[in-house]
Amino acid sequence: MLGTAFRTGSPNWVDLGSPDTEAAAVFYRAVFGWDFVSAGPEAGGYGYFQKGGGTVAGLGPLTEAGARSAWMTYFRTDDARAAARSVTRAGGTVRAEPLNLGEATFAQFTDPQGAQFAVLQSGQGLQRASEDDTLVWVELHVGDPDAAIAFYRGLFGWRAEAMQAPGMTYQVLSIAQGDQREGSFGGVAPLQDAREEARWVPYFAVADTDAIVTAVGDNGGTVLMPAANVPGVGRIAWLADPSQAVFAVLRPDPRQI
Repeated sequence: MLGTAFRTGSPNWVDLGSPDTEAAAVFYRAVFGWDFVSAGPEAGGYGYFQKGGGTVAGLGPLTEAGARSAWMTYFRTDDARAAARSVTRAGGTVRAEPLNLGEATFAQFTDPQGAQFAVLQSGQGLQRASEDDTLVWVELHVGDPDAAIAFYRGLFGWRAEAMQAPGMTYQVLSIAQGDQREGSFGGVAPLQDAREEARWVPYFAVADTDAIVTAVGDNGGTVLMPAANVPGVGRIAWLADPSQAVFAVLRPDPRQI
């Protein structure tokens, strides 16, 4: 299960790049009850979403020319510069070179199939996860799941376990160390439509999927996939905020917790 005891390959941060951070803060407060706390005048508008005093995500303005609003998933690495070299050797792209921020170093990449992700070299990260209104799962959608798994295994040492899902084979990802089920944090699914783009999608745990779907619609967002039950997983929905950043929500099946 995704947690906050971060090890190599664990998702340890997620943030939103938005063209209107003030509007984004209002939207996510209405949907998840998050508070926004600025990181200070020197942070260029960047800050933190918090729930109950604990940080659950980041928020900042778009910084790349032509960039679209999107959620970015970060994975823990022990060496961001070595990760950048590995990404390049494996056919990926370095979008943002490793940058030191205090005791942390981060870098942003695009994998060989076009999905964007990032790494964070730090012992710190999200302060709350796998509880209501926090990150609970991350999911990669790509045209060639096997090739994607090989790429990320070379980078992070991840393990993958195939399971059958309606209309597809789904690969459950876990970090390299420890029990595979306890170390699981995400999955890989094949693209279902040629018009889809490869991407990582963050899932946030919620107490009531249908209520969140309603809140998203009431506050200017879009319902991309209506609430639906997935056997053995829970009730999920895919959504987009008013700037079209895609995310998903999940009310976990209590039998799987």
